[in-house]
Amino acid sequence: MADDFARLVSQANPAAPHYQRTSNGYPPSAAPYDSHTSPQLLDPFFDDEDEGDVPDSAFGGLPTTHVKESDLHLPSQAAPLAGTSKLSLSTTNGAPQGWTFDQDDPPIRALSPPPRYPKKAPHRRWRFPWQKEQVLTGERVVALNNPDANADFLSNYVSTAKYNMATFVPKFLFEQFSKYANLFFLFTACIQQIPGVSPTNKWTTIAPLSIVLLASAFKEVQEDLKRHQSDADLNSRLAKVLTPDGSFGSVKWKNIRVGDVVRLENDDFIPADLLLLSSSEPEGFCYIETSNLDGETNLKIKQASPKTSDLTSPHLVTALRGSLRSEQPNNSLYTYEGTLDLVTTTGIPKQVPLGPDQMLLRGAQIRNTPWAYGLVVFTGHETKLMRNATAAPIKRTAVEKQVNTQIVFLFFLLLALSVGSTIGASIRSWAFASKQWYLVESTSLGGRAKEFIEDILTFIILYNNLIPISLIVTMEVVKFQQAQLINSDLDMYYAKTDTPALCRTSSLVEELGQIEYVFSDKTGTLTRNEMEFRCCSVAGVAYAAEVDDARREDGEGRDAWRTFDEMRALLEANNPFTDSGRKNDMGTDKEREMVREFLTLLAVCHTVIPEIKNEKMVYQASSPDEAALVAGAELLGFRFTMRKPKSVFVDVLGVTQEFQILNVCEFNSTRKRMSTVVRGPDGRIKLYCKGADTVILERLAPSQLYTEKTIADLEDYATEGLRTLCIAYREMSESEYKQWTTIYDQAAATINGRGEALDKAAEMIEKDMFLLGATAIEDKLQEGVPDAIHTLQLAGIKVWVLTGDRQETAINIGMSCRLITESMNLVIVNEENMHDTKDTIERRLTAVKSQRSSGELEDLALIIDGKSLTFALEKEVSKLFLELAIMCKAVICCRVSPLQKALVVKLVKKNHKSLLLAIGDGANDVSMIQAAHVGVGISGVEGLQAARSADIAISQFRFLKKLLLVHGAWSYRRLSKLILYSFYKNIVLYMTQFWFSFFNNFSGQIAYESWTLSFYNVLFTLLPPLVIGVFDQFVSARILDRYPQLYMLGQRNAFFTKTAFWLWVGNALYHSIVAFGFSVILFWGDLKSSKGYDCGHWFWGTMLYIAVLLTVLGKAALVSDIWTKYTVAAIPGSFVFTMLFLPIYIVIAPSIGFSLEYWGLDPQLFTDSVFWFTILLVPAICLSRDFVWKYYRRTYMPASYHIAQEIQKYNIPDYRPRQTQFQNAIKKVRAVQRMRRNRGFAFSQTENPARQDQSRLIRAYDTSKTHARPSGY
Repeated sequence: MADDFARLVSQANPAAPHYQRTSNGYPPSAAPYDSHTSPQLLDPFFDDEDEGDVPDSAFGGLPTTHVKESDLHLPSQAAPLAGTSKLSLSTTNGAPQGWTFDQDDPPIRALSPPPRYPKKAPHRRWRFPWQKEQVLTGERVVALNNPDANADFLSNYVSTAKYNMATFVPKFLFEQFSKYANLFFLFTACIQQIPGVSPTNKWTTIAPLSIVLLASAFKEVQEDLKRHQSDADLNSRLAKVLTPDGSFGSVKWKNIRVGDVVRLENDDFIPADLLLLSSSEPEGFCYIETSNLDGETNLKIKQASPKTSDLTSPHLVTALRGSLRSEQPNNSLYTYEGTLDLVTTTGIPKQVPLGPDQMLLRGAQIRNTPWAYGLVVFTGHETKLMRNATAAPIKRTAVEKQVNTQIVFLFFLLLALSVGSTIGASIRSWAFASKQWYLVESTSLGGRAKEFIEDILTFIILYNNLIPISLIVTMEVVKFQQAQLINSDLDMYYAKTDTPALCRTSSLVEELGQIEYVFSDKTGTLTRNEMEFRCCSVAGVAYAAEVDDARREDGEGRDAWRTFDEMRALLEANNPFTDSGRKNDMGTDKEREMVREFLTLLAVCHTVIPEIKNEKMVYQASSPDEAALVAGAELLGFRFTMRKPKSVFVDVLGVTQEFQILNVCEFNSTRKRMSTVVRGPDGRIKLYCKGADTVILERLAPSQLYTEKTIADLEDYATEGLRTLCIAYREMSESEYKQWTTIYDQAAATINGRGEALDKAAEMIEKDMFLLGATAIEDKLQEGVPDAIHTLQLAGIKVWVLTGDRQETAINIGMSCRLITESMNLVIVNEENMHDTKDTIERRLTAVKSQRSSGELEDLALIIDGKSLTFALEKEVSKLFLELAIMCKAVICCRVSPLQKALVVKLVKKNHKSLLLAIGDGANDVSMIQAAHVGVGISGVEGLQAARSADIAISQFRFLKKLLLVHGAWSYRRLSKLILYSFYKNIVLYMTQFWFSFFNNFSGQIAYESWTLSFYNVLFTLLPPLVIGVFDQFVSARILDRYPQLYMLGQRNAFFTKTAFWLWVGNALYHSIVAFGFSVILFWGDLKSSKGYDCGHWFWGTMLYIAVLLTVLGKAALVSDIWTKYTVAAIPGSFVFTMLFLPIYIVIAPSIGFSLEYWGLDPQLFTDSVFWFTILLVPAICLSRDFVWKYYRRTYMPASYHIAQEIQKYNIPDYRPRQTQFQNAIKKVRAVQRMRRNRGFAFSQTENPARQDQSRLIRAYDTSKTHARPSGY
């Protein structure tokens, strides 16, 4: 069995191809892997249909190594200690290939010369985008204390920016001209330069296009400068690096090089991938927190090699000579292999095998360790953290893609109009040439073909503004301003950390209003990373820190709850060291004895290490739950004060007592419990045990006194989403203990299957226990999380939680944050292999389909663990998994790696047309954030890696509600209205030009003066779409919050459909025909001025121009949902500005020779009553249809938002029935029924059943000798 296990485990290592077992477990061997086909996974960063070798970062492609840790077929579902190798290495004669442990003929190596100051390390090597990055093979050799030899390795400089000085221009131009509007206007600007073709001035297109591009470039530069600033802040952090003279100097992170030795101190972030050489702790132990990497806040244990753990001063480290042979950079967070080839001063070689236990990854944080030395092995973009990340991708929104499609439609319309007009011109020139003898017409076939082509180009230029040139820049400006509104929203400002919302990528704001799926991390995003001891049940009596009035009253035949103060009073009532006359008024002696035993167990049965910092007790724990339990015991008067290798000291109500720790039976996810055999101050031996209720209750002795009451309390705790443990104990006789300890020692000495043997030994004594009670710990949620998730679900958004935590923990949090409700049926997929996973998913899917076909619509929640998810993501199962997941209202993926998070997002993105949002706060969430359409980073306690890589950064999950339901809904509606209105206003004006072609013999004559034509978009109609896009609100924030169902309008794309687009185009054609027709009728046969002169072409054209302008401004007024001072300035203000500007322009332009068309027009135009009559009559006729339709639609066919607008306008109260009491009653019943089957329990540390790390760790500590620790200087 052991060989099969070794074979299976050996297949899971992604870091290197060859392994053997050695006595220490790490060195590589010649034994190849068994053949194992990697499952065909989806690429998490780019669409599968992407062509060519597309680089996955701004610096080029990274060699990808798929992390297959969940392929391990472990005997239990235990997750290995993060940083612990998932390898079990086989032995071949005790020594691996290439490693010399004999000392017979050692190679003599000369001592390295004194190190010189090294040359500057290179940044990431630049290459052409189409070049594939060279995949490094073989070994990386790092020289010790010889900087010159390591100068060719990359520097530690890291960049997450989108552009740099060299790439900005080509990248920016490529991105801008991928927008068809810009490409079209570039084409128009080019053909305008051809002499004799353009009917307008040759600069009237290129000048506005340049303004558009400059505005877009300014926005891009502004946003990317923020990324550069974040990178600069990170690269400029300081670390202590060992200098050649044996002292530590402060060096910026970006200047750290491979081969440097870095001194890390408590709470420091790790600046690069380091190998742990030594630390202040016994045997080179070091605690790290990897929440930035895998989302887990429980502390991980690292341990320096015994061969280097005594290097506790700088001069010992500087004396090292030799090299490090290491694996090449890869993206596997959980594996590492390397060898330190040391040369002693006598020339004797010494080889030190290294593995994941010694690897400290960039992004993790040192905890509860005063100092540690680390040797830099990977830097910058070669670190495992950066190998799991990608550069900022170019994301394009669904609205932008639709706009591109609509521009193509309009281009074909423009082409059709141009060809039609050219055919008309050709008929005029060919058929009627004899009648138009005064025109010089070409009669040759070649000449006529040339004229045909020139005419097409002429009409393209004439009608080119059917596609609005101002649209793209208006959209960019509006999005930028919407981002500023998000940034300045005080409702999303977190005062505690002085953190406002920050929209880093403003081009995605409208997608916030169309999100259908939210993928969320758990730790640090939904929770606060804080555990609090909330309640306990002792001897059938429930205690809590605070008890409300309802709990104090006896109800349902149960005892009233008591406070912790009452528990303290009960204990002190019989304490000879306290002056209290109350002996028996607070309870019986038996109850008091149970409470003392209960609190003693909490203070003794654990693996916590106490430390005094700033005169305050601090508990080091690999599990935050354990620290919370010990802190709870301290709160109640049982203060854990000191740990020695074989005993612990507890201050019991002011009296210090020593408890001998005889044996520790560790927690693992199969046992779900932890036991400690203790000899108390009275000499009696007791077994203390704590664990999940399912395993404790079945190991109790018959005739328990408090089981029913304790179970009832457990159900109360579980309905509140608390994490529970049952507490039990039993006494052992000396003879029983001696007999058992012999068996335990034999199990501990077992080489193969040691963990399993220890578990069997523990089973022998973990029986016939007495139940003392239960504890309840709150994994504190971020403020407002349950309400936010519930509101998002009401808005039609499905929330998926992707977490590295255990299944029980994740389900418990899902309950407490209302992601999983009492009415949901849990679908749990937790299988060991591909066949079982596929079979389970198929059976569940069939059951759900048959249930729904029969009319039952039960809400479902899918729970899947990382191992099953690996199989579910394979091609043959992924579609089934996705189909099942989409049918569920909530999905929780547990024990997932950063790569799997991105793969899940990618799976939904590729196979579903919905828009996805990913939110997280750690570096482990970056790939998921970048794979989604919109990435949101939480700038929280796990660092800023996610916030820096995200499109939008917020400080609390609850702010997501307003970000989506309010800002998202507004942005989508505003952008939709802006785009449709922009198309409309240009079609109205430029289609009048087409109708005019029928009256000017298709000669290409323009109806309006060319610069006045350009001013239409740039000046006169610039503000209305801007103000609509920035300030319009179709309903208020209060209504959107009250009725989250309004968000579904964006999910259905109700405001920006193809139907809406063509309706606006049809409306524009109608307005253009009406405006042109009325003007022609009024001017039929020309109009005489009051002085008897003909009014002429430019009089008519300018009058029609102003009539059209007033029509489109009136349309803007009709579609505006809210009127502010900015709306008044934009709509009436634009007309007033036009009427002031045009007379001045008409006078000045001809006089300076700028434009001669308006010569002498000013005194005629503005003094003629027909002009004023026309510009008032035509808009009124045009808009009357729109007004009538708006009235009819709102009165007889109102949409949901129309009704909401009425509720807002008249402040109608909400009469929806609440049914609160009924809902609370069924909530209680359902919760109790569910929790009887499934309760979360409060253990979260990772463990390795085969290693028994915790027991070994606590035996190494003697906190009474903390002053004897080395200082590291």
